[in-house]
Amino acid sequence: MRKLSDVFRPNSGYRLFFLSMITFGLSYGLYKGIIDNYLAEVVSMTSLDKGISEFFRELPGLLLVFILAALYTFSAERIYKIGALIMMAGMAMQAAVPATRVMVILAIFVYSLGDHIQLGMRNTLSLQYAKEGCGGEALGLQSALHQMGTLAGYLVIIAVFCFMNGTTGLYRTVFGVSACIIGLGSLSALKLKGNSKTDETKRRFYFRKKYAKYYMLEVFYGARKQVFFTFGPYVLVLFYGANAMTISILFALSSLCTFFIAPLVGRIIDRFGYRIVMITDTLILVIVCFFYGFAHHLFPMHVAFVVCCVNYILDSIISLASMASNVYVQDLADSQDEVRATISTGLSVNHMITVLIALFGGWIWQKLGIETLFILSAVLGLLNSAYAATIRTKKEISA
Repeated sequence: MRKLSDVFRPNSGYRLFFLSMITFGLSYGLYKGIIDNYLAEVVSMTSLDKGISEFFRELPGLLLVFILAALYTFSAERIYKIGALIMMAGMAMQAAVPATRVMVILAIFVYSLGDHIQLGMRNTLSLQYAKEGCGGEALGLQSALHQMGTLAGYLVIIAVFCFMNGTTGLYRTVFGVSACIIGLGSLSALKLKGNSKTDETKRRFYFRKKYAKYYMLEVFYGARKQVFFTFGPYVLVLFYGANAMTISILFALSSLCTFFIAPLVGRIIDRFGYRIVMITDTLILVIVCFFYGFAHHLFPMHVAFVVCCVNYILDSIISLASMASNVYVQDLADSQDEVRATISTGLSVNHMITVLIALFGGWIWQKLGIETLFILSAVLGLLNSAYAATIRTKKEISA
């Protein structure tokens, strides 16, 4: 892994940016390490309930284009700070509200609102701070550093649940600590400085014909990733009976792998091009989906559980290839403001399908089985690969 100073411009705010990213990653690791078990064990959510909760968790992503349109006069740095404060409020709510479905889902929605506001800005700032020709590697390093913080959070959860059983009080304590950590990360984020001009890319919803394929790729990617993100861990909890410590160990291994591999994927994107990466990753996804959905038919349950865990980690790794679409945007864009506006719009387009997958995925699992759910994800992956093959790079267009 190269030094950050080799990839980012020295006069940018990348140091403070990544310090906050590591802190937010730590908070997310604490949250993600227990949330699925909290919903299953304390809130008693079924697979259908989980789908409903995910609908509201993903809804901010769909609304993102409207939210950012309202904040068009703000710089990316300022929007990033706003996202941090909303995340902290949502996590504090999770620690304080009664463990009822409605209140817990409301807290999930608020936290997710802040997280989604930050999400587009993280990619935008990484590309904005990067040196010319280092966009892919910059995104890879951003992902790796976030994963480093997340890994630390998972390790804390493993240590805590190794000696203590999950109780409502313990879960609330972890949520409270996570909220405090977000507060610390916000202090670093508040020191970021950035000035943005009010131009057409931030004044209204930004759709341009040249990004049509990017928007469609975001639809395919949003659909296929939602199946794994929402139902991958819940299958392990409900179907295989995994506890919070086991889930956190799995997440920790996943973060460790992506920490080392993310910069490599970024360099592969810079070297071989985003189109090749887009095609390859979703072809691998088909194999991953097959074993995740059918492992219990092929192996004894304890072996099938291990197979699913391995495939969950593989999905986390191949999901890193989603960075390629952001580099694709940077390749087509005429300015950094256009990159920011297009990526933000892409996130909302992405979530048009994810909210539907989240809502109906639980129903599909309950009525048709997990096999059908992951077959759907594999088919969407194949469609993504076929569509990515039609992309022409900027060099090919200008040739």
